[in-house]
Formats: sequence, C-alpha cells, structure tokens
Amino acid sequence: MMHIADLPDTIAVFPLPRAILLPRARLPLHIFEPRYLQMFEDALKTPQRLIGMIQPCAGFGGAEALQAIGCAGRVTQFSETEDGRYMVTLSGLSRFRILGEVTGFSPYRRCDVSWSGFDRDLGTAAETDAEFDRDDFLALLERFFVAQGLSTDWDSLKEAEDELLINSLSMLLEFEPEDKQALLEAPCLATRRRTLVTLIEFSLRGGADEDILQ
Repeated sequence: MMHIADLPDTIAVFPLPRAILLPRARLPLHIFEPRYLQMFEDALKTPQRLIGMIQPCAGFGGAEALQAIGCAGRVTQFSETEDGRYMVTLSGLSRFRILGEVTGFSPYRRCDVSWSGFDRDLGTAAETDAEFDRDDFLALLERFFVAQGLSTDWDSLKEAEDELLINSLSMLLEFEPEDKQALLEAPCLATRRRTLVTLIEFSLRGGADEDILQ
C-alpha cells in the first residue's frame, strides 16, 4: 500500500476528454502519438510508474486549460505492437489536484500536484455503499442499456462488488465531459452512485434544460 509521502510532487498528465480513471479501477489505453509514447517510456523509468489522467476543460482543446482534478494510475500491464504502439493498463491509485503546470522542453504535459484530501483513495479495501439497492439499480441499468442498444455480461454485473460496479460504469458509460468530471470528483461511492443514477435517468427522459447535477 502506498502513502501520500510515497507519491511524487510532479507527474506526467494525459489529457483525454470523456476519459476518467478511478481508484482501484483499471483503464486500458492505446498509446501511439510520439509525445505520449515518450511519456509512457519515461513513466516506466520512475519507481511509481504513474501517469495522471485528466480531462481538458470544456470548450478548450489542444494544450489549453485542464480540469483541476484528475486521477493517477500506475502502469501495471503493457504490450508493444510490431509498429511501436503500446497497449497499456493503468490501475487507478489516487486522485490529485493540479497546483500548476511545469514549463520546460518535455513533449508532453507535466504538472505539480497535491494528493491532499484524497487519503481514502490509497486504501486497499474497496468502498461500500450501505444504501445501495442493487436490484433497483440493475433494473434501471437494463432499461438504459436497452435504450442505448448496449449489451453486457449481466451475470458479472450482478456478482461485482459495489465499488467495482459503480466505478466501472462511471468510467465506461458515455456521458458529457462535465458529467464524467462530476463522477470523478464525487467524494464517496454513495455520492458517485447517486450521480450516476441521475445521469442515467436524465438520459432515459431524453434530456432536459435544467442542470441535473445541482
């Protein structure tokens, strides 16, 4: 188990809209751009092997503003293709808050970060949600999957631990970047589950003008 004192003050960040990572979850990445190939190879040379996943701010692109909070993942698996691309798995370690971007000659972006306030993320035990009604949630999820034309292994979903189920769906389901950010920033699993339910219900209603995350 890592402690905050073990984590670096500066990390490489990988900005991707609609892509979030959560603690104790896994995110597969396909890395092929030269700057991110360099980022990956540099990360492997460090003791922690960390890459910070972060979303660009809505309305910006390229090397513009980043969201304040992201999540760092440890490279736990990778394979190289014949043409030099990497298939990488990041295991979510802890969320972080950006303090400032590091200027320099690196081809990829690096940020000074704070891990303070995310102590719960570093625990090895999965979070639980005492108010989670799994039957009602899975019934709602089935309606959503039918409406979206999605398929899944329902037996695996029924057997998954609360945290794995909620966090995996939060990462995988297609929502707007600001909604994905709300899921990432949720302070606990129960809040994330309630946010996820709200987003699913909003989608099933066909959308509305009100701010659903208030």
